[in-house]
Amino acid sequence: MTVWADSPYGALSELEKYVLLEKGTERAFTGKYTDEAGAGVYACRNCGAPLYRSDDKFRSSCGWPAFDDAIGGAVVRTPDDDGVRTEITCHACAGHLGHVFQGEQATEKDTRYCVNSASLVFEPQRQGRLARAVFAGGCFWGVEELMRTLPGVLTVTSGYTGGRTSFPTYEQVCQGRTGHAEAVEIVYDTTKTDYETLCKFFLEIHDPTQKNRQGPDVGIQYRSAIFYLDDQQKETAKHLLKILRDKGLDVQTQVEPFKRFWQAEDYHQDYYQYKGTAPYCHRYQKRF
Repeated sequence: MTVWADSPYGALSELEKYVLLEKGTERAFTGKYTDEAGAGVYACRNCGAPLYRSDDKFRSSCGWPAFDDAIGGAVVRTPDDDGVRTEITCHACAGHLGHVFQGEQATEKDTRYCVNSASLVFEPQRQGRLARAVFAGGCFWGVEELMRTLPGVLTVTSGYTGGRTSFPTYEQVCQGRTGHAEAVEIVYDTTKTDYETLCKFFLEIHDPTQKNRQGPDVGIQYRSAIFYLDDQQKETAKHLLKILRDKGLDVQTQVEPFKRFWQAEDYHQDYYQYKGTAPYCHRYQKRF
């Protein structure tokens, strides 16, 4: 792996070098994030790339932080030479994180990413370098593709939020009875952009005057919504929507409290990147 000289978290300690570079393991129940239950994002200690969201962390009693999912594309799985375990490493820098286990039935996803605290840095919402924003504006493919173009955006993930059903599937959400909207979760670097910039752009890449639809996609799952993670995001969203209403727009965008983000199936991630075409129902229109 490459040691990042410009890591946002400074030089590695001896323990961090042992774990990240030499594929070591910290002693069970000694890591500072084993029992961490705050809301935020877990980043790679070496390079700062976002790896896990707090939504997917669970108490496993294994002695190390445990997650049942990783941010899409952030973690690489490689079978160990012994053919028994599967190593997990940071996609950006190849730093060793730990191992992933399946078949334990510990969660609905039947997956446990067992991660060393020494490989991670926890970034609490609104208090760290990384923060999250969650928007819904019709089919998540187009919103994801355009939001990723903004400077300071590190990851954009398609998923579901705002509803009642736990571990929803695409088929369930499409039926319109889960209450969930197709949404995107953005992890961004607060030193390079801010929430207001992201929110403005979101309101300019879809039509906020359409209710429970976006172009040809119709239903509550395609509603326009801003899911706020804290009071500052809530006030920013309400302020921007007032500006649009003062300009005469019949804004239908809802401002809803964020509860949990459910990552969509792998085939929904980076859809237009793989397809090689441009979004057909989302395009930029200056409104601010």
